[in-house]
Amino acid sequence: MPVDPRIIKELIEKALPGALVAIDDPMQDGNHLQATVVTDLFEGKGLLAQHKMVYEPLQEALKGDLHALQLKTYSKSQWEQTKR
Repeated sequence: MPVDPRIIKELIEKALPGALVAIDDPMQDGNHLQATVVTDLFEGKGLLAQHKMVYEPLQEALKGDLHALQLKTYSKSQWEQTKR
């Protein structure tokens, strides 16, 4: 059974208050999602630590039918640099 992208978004936003979260479902199957997460909570943390912060609250949701979740994580300062 596919995972509703809104649930993933809500779980990330709850775990990382104030984060900007965008969830895409490029294959339109609810099983292969992409998440972009931007938050100051990532400042000074490496990529692995950032991804752990996102995956940890999703563990229960990821046990089910979600096959893949591609993450792109940025601190707000990193995000601003990508816009240049």
